[in-house]
Amino acid sequence: LSLLSPNSSFLPVLQKDPSEALVIAVTTRAIFNLEEEHKLYLEKGKEEYTKHQQANQDKPLPPGTAFAFIQAVQYVNKKILESNPAEKDLFDILVLSNNSPESGIRIINSAKHYGLEISKFCFVSDEDSTQYLKSHRVKLFLSADRTDVCNALRRGVSSALIFQQEVQAPSTPLRVVFDGDAVLFSDETDQVFREQGLEGALQYEREMEAVPMGEGPLKAFAMHLGKIRKKFSQEKSPIRTYLVTARSGRDMGIRAIKTLREWGLAIDEAFFMDGAPKGPILSQIQPHIFFDDGLHNIQGAQDMGVPSAWVP
Repeated sequence: LSLLSPNSSFLPVLQKDPSEALVIAVTTRAIFNLEEEHKLYLEKGKEEYTKHQQANQDKPLPPGTAFAFIQAVQYVNKKILESNPAEKDLFDILVLSNNSPESGIRIINSAKHYGLEISKFCFVSDEDSTQYLKSHRVKLFLSADRTDVCNALRRGVSSALIFQQEVQAPSTPLRVVFDGDAVLFSDETDQVFREQGLEGALQYEREMEAVPMGEGPLKAFAMHLGKIRKKFSQEKSPIRTYLVTARSGRDMGIRAIKTLREWGLAIDEAFFMDGAPKGPILSQIQPHIFFDDGLHNIQGAQDMGVPSAWVP
């Protein structure tokens, strides 16, 4: 399947080796704005939804929250191949959809219209489509459906819930922001905080300072992202990564930094916010995607127009 932008020449999408690529699966409602169509589906059923999609199959869907992220990922592939045309360690984008093949034509045409580098489209009718993620070696799954995300996390796939919002399309390079606890790291300190309060959590961190934290649900994705980032010097990298955490730098920052060092995961910038709102710093960074487990942080990011993904 060749996907072309409206003004492009006939160029096929480069096929990637899933055993080496960083495979990202997105649902149609994550990459495109399908809120009106989804409302029609909920109110009038699948048959009316399919008729609507067929009638509008040549009308491109507007971009959704994850759209700019996918474009930036495509830019990274371009830069990698400019450096080494034989490189196999690339991003590979897969669209996973509960649309029927008949209504999926509009999805494919929309991707072609925007010149998105997507070679695989999976239109499945199974209620739990996440069962196909492992067979495609997916490293990150983005969906607008909470049940999908929870199912994917249970299957051991790094996953996050996309909220539909109006976003400003940031420029390149690809900028990805991670929260720390319960996202990159395990939620062990959060559990201590819930049970023993702040003082108990601080004491726990002091005692465990030399012990790396456990891995969180997005560690696998972050590690592969870091592997691709290492192909470039810091000055010329088309990828920038950030840690923006509610941890205080003085009392809880050292263990986080030591954990990243132990993992061999380089982060370009780290912000230890000591519980302060994250929205203002995210507005300054202008990431293509921000991952956090706190809904209040997601809301703060959305208020700043930052594309956000919740890790439940």
